[in-house]
Amino acid sequence: MSASNRTKLIAKLHSALKKHYSVPPASPSRPLLEHALYACLLEDCPSELADEGLAKLEQDYFDWNEVRVTTVTELSGVLSNLPDPAKAAGRLKSNLQAIFEEFYSFDLDHLKKENLGKAVAKFEKLPSMTPFVLSYIIQHGLGGHSIPIDYSAMVIMLVSGIASQNEASDGRVPGLERAIPKSKGVEFASLLHQPAVALLVDPADADARKLLETVSKGSSADLDEWLVSKKAAKKRVAKRKAEERETAKAEAEAEAAAEAIVAAPTGKKKPIRSAAKATSTTNKPKVKKKSSAEKTSEVAAKTKETKAEAAASTQKSTAAPKKKPAKKASTAKSDAESTAKKKTTGDSKTSSAKSDDKSGSSKKPTNRKLTKQKPR
Repeated sequence: MSASNRTKLIAKLHSALKKHYSVPPASPSRPLLEHALYACLLEDCPSELADEGLAKLEQDYFDWNEVRVTTVTELSGVLSNLPDPAKAAGRLKSNLQAIFEEFYSFDLDHLKKENLGKAVAKFEKLPSMTPFVLSYIIQHGLGGHSIPIDYSAMVIMLVSGIASQNEASDGRVPGLERAIPKSKGVEFASLLHQPAVALLVDPADADARKLLETVSKGSSADLDEWLVSKKAAKKRVAKRKAEERETAKAEAEAEAAAEAIVAAPTGKKKPIRSAAKATSTTNKPKVKKKSSAEKTSEVAAKTKETKAEAAASTQKSTAAPKKKPAKKASTAKSDAESTAKKKTTGDSKTSSAKSDDKSGSSKKPTNRKLTKQKPR
């Protein structure tokens, strides 16, 4: 959409809002922190219920630090009159905690004196800050020009053709601050918030439907189509989440079964025995375990037997003479064998000498003396 056509549609919407709705009274002057907390309650909620919720918080709690440390469940019980108390309580608590962590104080009025860009940058850094809350703080607390658009108001912008689907998903309407001057910004935001919240609470609200048809013909039918597509998208999301939960549950069960199999003690495998080992002692039947009395009696008998055997061995050792070591006997035997061999060799030599003498007696004289040669 061109910028000129968008500007015309925004101006047409502003004039239609003035015809169908009355301008609410101006909001009271509040500290900067209270503007931020009120914006957390006002998002997608009627202004009357947001006023009641803020007053109840101030009445039930001592200070904002006590609200900061309170649980979301308790805060949602206090804000039960809001359309979505759990979401509003979570948004309030998270922004209050982020502000405390950023500034370490709940007095933020000094930011009004600073440059607008620096102050806005400090709020933009907060993790739980939404575009609606930031724009409300800029418009009402810091005196800047930014028109707060929440989810319900963005539906009107989308259905009337002022914003596209991508722009609506970003939460910004390009050219809105140029089409609406700063002097009319608070009036336009408060007027737009009324039909937006009415359609959010009751999609068949007659005044809001008339407003849509005044701005752009066929917008009411477009709203019905958008609501149908929204329901279908919710069903798809719910179905996908259910499938994810089922798959996660199945995976968890499979992991638990695998862990149980790993942790379970495995039975001892029987060893494979060959035919040669079939008659080994491992094939013998297990002996029954004996009782403690039988074990003690067996131990006493064994000790008696060992004592008797020790006494008998000591008596034998004292009565029997000491035997020579086997090594000496072996050496004596070898000496006897060597002397016997020497005698036999000597006898053989003497016999041979005698035979020689007899044979040579004819040649040699008889008076020759024979000398025995000692064996070498």
